[in-house]
This record gives sequence, structure tokens and C-alpha cells, in this order.
Amino acid sequence: MSDFKKLTQKLTEFRDQRDWAQFHNPKDLAVALNIESGELLEAFLWKNAEDANVDKVKEELADVFAYALLLADKYQLDVYDIVAEKIERNGKKYPVDKAKGTARKYNEL
Repeated sequence: MSDFKKLTQKLTEFRDQRDWAQFHNPKDLAVALNIESGELLEAFLWKNAEDANVDKVKEELADVFAYALLLADKYQLDVYDIVAEKIERNGKKYPVDKAKGTARKYNEL
């Protein structure tokens, strides 16, 4: 069993022990993911990146990952597979010879 699946299993066990699955529909998981992403951004608000509180970043990043894993589980998506597929697609959109060292979007390369 992959580490992602083990982690997802821990999350779903935690959720199910509290009878929270009823609140974890795809829409609400996506909303929660967005809210937690905003809280992650808040750790950087009005400061340089190196001045962010690492403990706050760690806590909010864990929430982001948790909701992302739960959302993937809801649709029976394998996290490793979908990220690997995305890397492959991005490799085609952003070939090294055109994208290296630039932050331009693929349609501007």
C-alpha cells in the first residue's frame, strides 16, 4: 500500500470515528481545501517568505494535503497517478528548451 493510501486511510478512519463523512461531499471538500489554502497564504501575508512562521505553514499545509487526499478518495483517484500524469502533460506543454528559466505560460513560450 502506498504512503498516500495509508495516509488517506488514517484520515478516513479519523473522519469515520467522528461521523464526519456526512459533511465530506466533493463540493464541501473543495471549499474546505480552498479555505485552508487561504489560511496557508495568510502565513506569508505582509512579510518576506523567509519570515513566515514555519510551524503555521506546516499546520496549514497539512490541512491542505488532508482535504486534497479526502477529495481524491471521494472520486477514487490515485494521488500518485494523477500527479505523475500531470507532470507528464506539463512536460509536453513546457519543454525544457523553451521553458527553462522563464515563468511564462506555455502559450507564451
